[in-house]
Amino acid sequence: MVEVLYAIERPFMRKTFEAIDRHVDVESAYIPVRADALNCSDHITEIEVQNPDAVDKNVRSIDPAVVVYNHRFGIDRFTFYEEYPLVHVRHGASIGRGEIEVTSKTILEHVDAALAPGERWARAYRAAAPPDVRIAVVGVPEADALVDAPAPRARRVLYAPTNYQVGRGTYANTARSIIECFADTAYELLFRPHPTDRREGPGLPVTRECRELIADVSNVVFDTATTPVESMRRSDVLISDYSGSITEWLHTGRPLVQLTNIDALDREIPRIGVTTDAFGLELVDDLYRNGAPPTVKRRQASWLQFLGIPMDGRASERAAREVCQCTV
Repeated sequence: MVEVLYAIERPFMRKTFEAIDRHVDVESAYIPVRADALNCSDHITEIEVQNPDAVDKNVRSIDPAVVVYNHRFGIDRFTFYEEYPLVHVRHGASIGRGEIEVTSKTILEHVDAALAPGERWARAYRAAAPPDVRIAVVGVPEADALVDAPAPRARRVLYAPTNYQVGRGTYANTARSIIECFADTAYELLFRPHPTDRREGPGLPVTRECRELIADVSNVVFDTATTPVESMRRSDVLISDYSGSITEWLHTGRPLVQLTNIDALDREIPRIGVTTDAFGLELVDDLYRNGAPPTVKRRQASWLQFLGIPMDGRASERAAREVCQCTV
């Protein structure tokens, strides 16, 4: 019998489940909630379903002890949580896109437990959730592998902005210029658009154009690593905006550049790393040689305290413990 059933909405979301599942000591498996999540994980057993969209039917036919979910839109499509305990855990933790508010409003009334990345999220969850919902601060499970990982010192930079379709970050405004800035330099650039921008929405034409540009540049790589953590372990500097990748990257202690020319006029970039709307290679040169300036280090330390994310490499263990508690 499958006791822990993961419901995977998008392939890239598997990263959270895979991190947690390493510490789950009961039988577990996953079902795809959309067709594009079919065959998305090599680490968790997939249960074959005839129709991924028939989520309620699929869950009931499996009859698990608990369902774990990490999306937050469209929960009203389902009713299985009326019969089965539901645990919500975020995939990543975007800081400036209103994700905390959206999560609090859309899913907390349907769950038995909500696993928060940090105290900032937990405070919002406690304010919005019914009193019988268990709120637990676990950290960012997929970032455990970054804790104490040595910096590669390989002159490798990762560009990983937020989902342009939903986040309206800097991708459309900066992707081409970032490639041109790094082309034919001593650095290697890992160009990593959000998975959604590789397949749909307004970011897709940008991605297609950038792929063509990259084909003619030897030191720029279109990053196809399975998870962003793999790319982060290999990189010395991250260039982003307010992507959830930032909260993972903070586990490395390495320099962060935040591009501020976003397309969401109603939002601002939370200033955590070095912020700029006029990116130049000299900034990366300085960060690579000297690290972040003292003022930025103090600001980052303040943000870490504010976010309250445990960064001890044991987030996946805590999450697994909370999940398994619902099987008793």
